[in-house]
Amino acid sequence: MTWFLLALVAPFLYAITNHVDKALLSKYFKESGVGTLILFSSLLSVIAIPFILIADSSVLSVSMSGIFLLCIVGLLDVAILWFYLMALQGDEPSIIIIFYQLVPVFALILGYIILGESLAIEQLIAMAIIILGTTLVSFEFDDMNNIKLRKHTIIFMTMAALAWAIESVLFKFVALDENVWRSLFWEHLMLVFIGMFLLIAMRKYRSHFIAAIKYNSTPILSLNVANESLYMVGNITVAFAVMLAPVALVLLAEPFQAFFVFILGVFLTYFFPQIYNEKSSWRDLTQKLAAIIITGVGTYLLLSVT
Repeated sequence: MTWFLLALVAPFLYAITNHVDKALLSKYFKESGVGTLILFSSLLSVIAIPFILIADSSVLSVSMSGIFLLCIVGLLDVAILWFYLMALQGDEPSIIIIFYQLVPVFALILGYIILGESLAIEQLIAMAIIILGTTLVSFEFDDMNNIKLRKHTIIFMTMAALAWAIESVLFKFVALDENVWRSLFWEHLMLVFIGMFLLIAMRKYRSHFIAAIKYNSTPILSLNVANESLYMVGNITVAFAVMLAPVALVLLAEPFQAFFVFILGVFLTYFFPQIYNEKSSWRDLTQKLAAIIITGVGTYLLLSVT
């Protein structure tokens, strides 16, 4: 069961990064906004490049068509990050992360539309269960107990899930033709180039970036570097888990990310309310937990029959 423990490490580390992202947005990027945080994240992708070079020194040996597709993957990565951060700016991590369970749903729909793949009745049922789970957190209660639709979250997280589904298909296509390390190298290199472009071309982002470095360099750089490192370690543990077990089994650990985000959110709210706070009424907690369980069951069924 070593592979399963490794597979669980990744969603736990990703869950930590979700809360760090929220803390960064709330405390250090409230005025400068999402664009400046994307600039930081893109430029800090350079951290992963030397480690990938050590893991595989032949990363430059990629076909031109592969490089082109991986450049698109890099652009999609930035799009996913933008949609995700826009949603995170107005909602809680434990809510928005549930919408990522729509990724395999979109992947199957794309396969049906573009590749003409067939969908089994079991897959359709599993997809319906996942959609039901995300629908549960698509509504919230305001201070007057009126039901409100989370339009902002729904729009941005649905776009993030769709972009992630497209990115996953392209990445797997290239990774199968080349290898995972080469694919990761070019993907991260593209992210660095995008960060440099934003720094040079976007005056607003550049000014906010310089101001953030000037006045809050230590906490911002520390949190961003730690965040990028956790994400990279998570990716590596998944890669090792895939070497020990079939990919389909490793993917069964993915729904645990939403559960870990939920648990960490409750822990931080109750023990560190002065620095972090999420809605924690029994109604809110029940709504989140029910959605996590339902989407988790749907994802398990979907991966079991795919």
